[in-house]
Amino acid sequence: MLDRRKFLIATGSTLVSTSLPAARSRTAPLGGETLVAAVQACEAASGGRLGVAILDTATGARFAHRGDERFPMCSTFKLPLAAAILREVDRGRTSLGHKVPVSARDILDHSPFSETRVGGTASLGELCEATMTNSDNAAANLLLPVIGGPAGLTRFARALGDKMTRFDRYEPDLGTCTPGDPRDTTTPLATLALLDRILLGSVLSGSSRTRLTQWMIDNQTGDRRLRAGLPAAWRVGDKTGTGGHGTTNDIAILWPPKRPPLLITSYLTGSPLSTADSEAIHARLARSVARAGESAFRSARSHS
Repeated sequence: MLDRRKFLIATGSTLVSTSLPAARSRTAPLGGETLVAAVQACEAASGGRLGVAILDTATGARFAHRGDERFPMCSTFKLPLAAAILREVDRGRTSLGHKVPVSARDILDHSPFSETRVGGTASLGELCEATMTNSDNAAANLLLPVIGGPAGLTRFARALGDKMTRFDRYEPDLGTCTPGDPRDTTTPLATLALLDRILLGSVLSGSSRTRLTQWMIDNQTGDRRLRAGLPAAWRVGDKTGTGGHGTTNDIAILWPPKRPPLLITSYLTGSPLSTADSEAIHARLARSVARAGESAFRSARSHS
């Protein structure tokens, strides 16, 4: 798991590194000083506070900028929510076919799937898919009680070893992103560890991991964020989040060609930019990560 791996961390302008295990010692660390400078440039251009964490699963190299600082999650919380539902399914406590009633009072702004089911029902599988692929807010609120509400989702995170991430409210309140408010926040490194455990670990059954990953690949809300900065040959699955006080986020799994994936968490808050321009910051970050990754991959091949 991620917390047992050696790592490379950049926090602010400080770079600290530890040696990789002997079997990996010839592999260039991901990005090094070049990536540090690129991330700092992205943050400066944003006018806000940018938190980034990256794991190269092929080598165990890890990079972070403001990795231990708190950031509002916004709708990125929907990924661990869907994972928690899938774990309940794996344990036989519910099923994806279980029906949930949908009423007019459940509908919130940006609930494109749920509003089509008012007066009827939706299955847990349908609600999870809508939550992950369209960031349907009403669907997320309908799912939360299944796992004990925000407190239950926090317990899920704690059970996976995450002592930082906290889930406190329902939509739309969790998207207020008031500076200094610890509610509904995480750190880039905490969510990176969650991604590692959920997507690549044994938290979920193989079929549930595949289902969750496919929902990320099918996401329709991230085309202007990390996805926009990646080479065409790279595959990507992600979950976005957007909220008040200049907050735009994206967390993702990236597959370079013929190579194990990278995991990345990217949180931006306090930016005066428009949403479109903030999204471009995430795309710019992804371009820098791809360049750093491809450079490290070439170095690894030359030493193999």
